[in-house]
Amino acid sequence: MNKGIFLAPVLLAAGALRAQEPTDALRFSQTFPGATARQQAIGGAMGSLGGDYGATFVNPAGLGFYRTGDFVFTPSFHWGDTKADYLGRTEKSKEQRFDFSSIGVVLGHAQGKRGERGSAFTLGFSTQADFRSELRYLGRNRQSSYSQRFLEELQRSGVRDGSAAYLYPTGSSLAINTFWLDPVKDGSGAVTGFATNSPIATGLIQEQYIRSRGGIYEAAVGGGEQVTSKWFVGGTLGIPFLYYDRKATFTEADATTDTSNRFDFAEYRENLNTSGVGINVRLGAIYKPTEFWRLGLSFQSPTLYKLTDRYSYELTTNTEHYEGEWTDYSKDYNDGKENEFRYRLVTPLKVTGSVSFVIRETQDVSKQRGFITADAEFVHYPMMKYLTDNDAETDDSGNQPYLDELNRAIRNAYHSAFNFRVGGELKFTTWMVRAGAAYYGNPYKEVNGGTGHRLNLSGGLGYRDKGYFIDLTYVHSLQKDINAPYRLAGSPYPIASTNRMQGNVALTVGVKF
Repeated sequence: MNKGIFLAPVLLAAGALRAQEPTDALRFSQTFPGATARQQAIGGAMGSLGGDYGATFVNPAGLGFYRTGDFVFTPSFHWGDTKADYLGRTEKSKEQRFDFSSIGVVLGHAQGKRGERGSAFTLGFSTQADFRSELRYLGRNRQSSYSQRFLEELQRSGVRDGSAAYLYPTGSSLAINTFWLDPVKDGSGAVTGFATNSPIATGLIQEQYIRSRGGIYEAAVGGGEQVTSKWFVGGTLGIPFLYYDRKATFTEADATTDTSNRFDFAEYRENLNTSGVGINVRLGAIYKPTEFWRLGLSFQSPTLYKLTDRYSYELTTNTEHYEGEWTDYSKDYNDGKENEFRYRLVTPLKVTGSVSFVIRETQDVSKQRGFITADAEFVHYPMMKYLTDNDAETDDSGNQPYLDELNRAIRNAYHSAFNFRVGGELKFTTWMVRAGAAYYGNPYKEVNGGTGHRLNLSGGLGYRDKGYFIDLTYVHSLQKDINAPYRLAGSPYPIASTNRMQGNVALTVGVKF
């Protein structure tokens, strides 16, 4: 695997100065449709089916199938296990939580002299991405140290004097002031560089713990209409609210019992909060060539986010009898405040093609009906892009070179991917049985072994009678990914391989009016 795909070398030098990385752009660009339990049960495939509130966030042309109104509310419960393999050691972490998937109203009515055509207006809210997770891994490393990240920052900057102790308040300066890094001097006493006190050759016990919270919560307004007996069109305006909070602690400790090697441990703590709002548009059409077939095509524009990062770092280093234990804080270099950076982010466009086969009512006593449906979604991840915030109170023009390198790293790291969703339903009078699956493709250019993909398997039940409906769904999700505690341009660095299993139970309660 070519580990250089993740960051251009210049980003490694600037990484401690900014909170953004290509992985953040990917995190904020991956969304998973599932506004209702019914939609989740059929794998999220709602691109050509219609008649469900979930169509609002996939193909709003499906709203044109409505002739009455709906009110829906969907709570859910999640649990999960994450297994991380790092330097030959495996660690597990668990999580569980209640969630709120969606709430919305669809105002539908019949048109035409005989009510043969429908149209609807929708207003609602749906969780499009969930960032909540916990990850822990540890292992023994004899090849590199986290402190080398700070050394590379100093080497690229060329700073070799006392200013290094304050020019990099979220990175190298913390390491220098806690004696994780020491200056190297020549015979005349002039500083020629810096060196780490971490004893790499004898081994380091490295541990990473990351706790993430937040999500993407989108409000949408729009509508759909049946314009002819065969054509349905629709559109929505989406306003996603993004919130991401990450607390990470990386610990590096001497693997030996030697108390004279100038190093016991170092603990680097990160607090990052990202928040903001965006805007996007969805447009779609559904065509019914026959009574049994439906074909759908929808387009979701790139989302333009306006985001603010607030971040701070703390470093504690114990060098034993050399200088003892010291702690330094990035806030101390910024009048006791967190660092703040405002910017814009453009996420990739999405194009979805869909097909459904609708099983009409039969003559047997059970009146069995149902459908089979599938979506294929194209996502152009290289389109992700960071921009300066032109509306920021301070001049951010000096950040553009950094963002240009970040965008170049995105184009080098990611390629386009296809996502596939398929599902079906059988109806027995007032009861329905559903099943589905979804596969979300690997966005990484040069990562093998299935890393980066996500597989969802789902099933559920539904009940509809006298204007009320209840849907219950279980979704089993499997995802492989990678996590690097630090990245180096000049040396190999370790990567953790993660396998995440999630279970989700969703319950939609609704009423027709």
